[in-house]
Amino acid sequence: MLSKDLLEILACPKCKGRLEYREEKDILICHTCRVRYPVTDSIPELLPDRAEPLE
Repeated sequence: MLSKDLLEILACPKCKGRLEYREEKDILICHTCRVRYPVTDSIPELLPDRAEPLE
């Protein structure tokens, strides 16, 4: 689980937009870019090459 303080400062590396955290799947979603980023062991992997398209 990511802390609320961390979620407030995280941004999409592509568009710098807000990210939505989905705790049940451990992913961060950027609705603007329509991609998701994995969170592994409570560490967000916010690298553009780790982005996966939303289904």
